[in-house]
Amino acid sequence: MRRDSRFTSSTAALAVGLGLTLGVAPGATQDITPTPAMAAPSMESSTVDPQAVQALKRMSAYLATLTTFEVRAETTRDLVTNGGHRVQLGGVSDYKVRRPDAFRIDVATDFRDRSFFFDGKQFTVYAPKLGYYATAAAPPTILQTIDLVEQRYGIDLPLDDLFRWNDPASNQGDNLSSGFLVGTATIDGIATDHYAFRENDRDWEIWIQQGAQPLPRKLVIIDLSDEARPAYTARLAWNLKPDIAADAFSFRPGPDAKAIRMATLDQGG
Repeated sequence: MRRDSRFTSSTAALAVGLGLTLGVAPGATQDITPTPAMAAPSMESSTVDPQAVQALKRMSAYLATLTTFEVRAETTRDLVTNGGHRVQLGGVSDYKVRRPDAFRIDVATDFRDRSFFFDGKQFTVYAPKLGYYATAAAPPTILQTIDLVEQRYGIDLPLDDLFRWNDPASNQGDNLSSGFLVGTATIDGIATDHYAFRENDRDWEIWIQQGAQPLPRKLVIIDLSDEARPAYTARLAWNLKPDIAADAFSFRPGPDAKAIRMATLDQGG
């Protein structure tokens, strides 16, 4: 029996939850160039470097300019058994996004397969291997829908920080207790700046692409509330000029698909 160490999401905290679990890109390499901070006896800091927070804000501002995009996330998630063993699950999530009112997320992991659809009016979750789906009315925007399905139905969408990072109401950085530049790194052939942060009961790291397109290229979250220190890792590959069909965001059940009720957290109506 396994216990899933769930990573909840806040704008600065990178909670890439969405119920997802993914896997590290095979054969990918990472080269790290030391910086003065890395050369110090200890990189740990009890302060937040304003430049590290500024890097998050710059990334968020850039993400806000993206209206239509695709992202592939290859991730790993640690699960902790009741006996304290830490095991790792891998998978892949594919995202098609049209701001402000549509997304499709296809998640295939070692644990489960799920697809999530939002077309500006309805939210649907589909289990392709089981053949079941559930649909509920949704508000008109992505952020409102993410909040609704989390609060009402207990569904955490994978990598929802892709949508929350640029939310002006997020108060990004307010909950950080430390943050600093680790150094530079090459992620899948792309030059990035590597930052480390601590927020409440989690440590997290982010690798941000250098240059005019500060995209997040890698995320790591470590759950400090569990003595096993389970981690979540995601590597992100972006397509900023996708060719997405107009009907890609609407769910159309096949002849064998079975509709079920989407249960609320309180099992109410």
